[in-house]
Amino acid sequence: MLTSLAIRNIVLIEALDLAFAPGLGVLTGETGAGKSILLDALGLVLGNRAETALVRAGEDQASVTATFEFHALPPPIREALAEAEMEVEAGEPLIIRRRLRADGGSKAFINDQSASAALLRQIAPALVELHGQHDDRGLVNPRGHRALLDRYAGADVAAVEATWTRWRAARSKLESARAEIDQARAEQDLLLAHLAELTAIEPQEGEEEMLALARADMQKGEKLSGDLEQLRLLWDGSDSALASLRAAARRLDRIAEEHPLLGEALSALDRAVIEAGEAEAKLEQAAEALQHDPAELDRIESRLFELRALARKHDCAVDELPARMRTLRASLDAIEAGDAEIGALQRAEEEAGTAYREAAHALRARRVEAAGRLDEAVAGELAPLKLDAARFQTAVTELPEERWGPAGMDAVEFLISTNPGADFAPLAKIASGGELSRFILALKVALAEQGGAATVIFDEIDRGVGGAVASAIGERLARLAGGGQLLAVTHSPQVAARGTQHYMIAKSSEGTVTRTSVVLLDAAGRQEEIARMLSGAEITSEARAQADRLLEGV
Repeated sequence: MLTSLAIRNIVLIEALDLAFAPGLGVLTGETGAGKSILLDALGLVLGNRAETALVRAGEDQASVTATFEFHALPPPIREALAEAEMEVEAGEPLIIRRRLRADGGSKAFINDQSASAALLRQIAPALVELHGQHDDRGLVNPRGHRALLDRYAGADVAAVEATWTRWRAARSKLESARAEIDQARAEQDLLLAHLAELTAIEPQEGEEEMLALARADMQKGEKLSGDLEQLRLLWDGSDSALASLRAAARRLDRIAEEHPLLGEALSALDRAVIEAGEAEAKLEQAAEALQHDPAELDRIESRLFELRALARKHDCAVDELPARMRTLRASLDAIEAGDAEIGALQRAEEEAGTAYREAAHALRARRVEAAGRLDEAVAGELAPLKLDAARFQTAVTELPEERWGPAGMDAVEFLISTNPGADFAPLAKIASGGELSRFILALKVALAEQGGAATVIFDEIDRGVGGAVASAIGERLARLAGGGQLLAVTHSPQVAARGTQHYMIAKSSEGTVTRTSVVLLDAAGRQEEIARMLSGAEITSEARAQADRLLEGV
């Protein structure tokens, strides 16, 4: 709930600090005293547009700070702050500050963390619910009527939402499968042609690299064939250098014992023969590896050309062609198995749809029953509020299937008829300002709706009424405020007498300077203010006595 409001340099308010408590707080004062300024100031911390005209004349900037305290932060606020990556400790008050400059621009802060006006507007509905002469939100907005009726009915909308989610998932899966199979069928001839083409070539993983290496070796052999032939001639035959070395080694072997140096020479010659032999073997291996076979080279190049052409055609690497073959086979297999799969998915979708319809119809029945009870409850509140000629109706309309959703198959709207025989129409289109506020009050009393904002404000709900009607309004406001917080801007002494806190708004002038002030009244001050509201400018003893009777009566 709202626990404090600090205002600096807003229009006629120079500096004002207010503290608020639970229960019914009433704000009174003469017409033009500045009650709307308070609401404008509060609107700033709720994200309303920062008008430079709100800055007090002669000042550079203005500010408003509101403090809200909760037993536990409401989920909509907690979720919005988490999404904005703002941290608020459990049990910590929520302090919202809005600052605006006379030359334009504004800044907002939540617990000293910079915040956008959009974030303030996002959390505002959970902070303050304002009903005034031009109310176009809250209970007037049809978008919230279904949720209000469901809360009144104690409906388990989450269960319907779960069946809706399962149905949509089953339908999405079915539609995806159908689309895939339809596309595959449309391309079946092309798939068969591609698969036949790949199967004829039968590409293998790693084949491109292997063929490329073999081709490179054969191309080197072609280039080195002359040199290799000349080397072969040097090593082959009885007149070759290697043959001469071996002959020399045999002759030296016969005389090596004659002198140590001859033995050493033989050892060196043997090593040379061994090394030359190894060289000969390497040359033979190289010649074999680099053997140039024109026919084989042509086959390898043709194979590489075919593989790479297919890879370009399928927009993939050559090594990915085997996987592409498997994909094509799987697509063709899926076409053959598609009917069975579609049948299973269709049955699952139908079962999920049936479950949703059953849950939604049950929810609709609960809504229709609760709508009747709500209509009776509101009707019982209308006469005491001088709306005895009016009728209230909760319209529960079944939507076409394309508009069904997680909240069921119904649209819900609160309708009224203000005159006998007149058609029912939306609240905002028929009721005048005062009537609208009283309709909202009747509806809130009937709903006993405590799941809305932490603080509810009624702005001049008693305009144009008095006597018993004003007393009925005051009694209902007090009832609504029980266990919560409700603030009422009022001109009615009957409503003011019901307040647990009474604030008097006054305007004063000193020369050319005009100021608005707000004072929390004590018991004597309350008696005097209610007497003024009863009698006007001149407060009589009779008015004071009547004020005492009003205060004692509550």
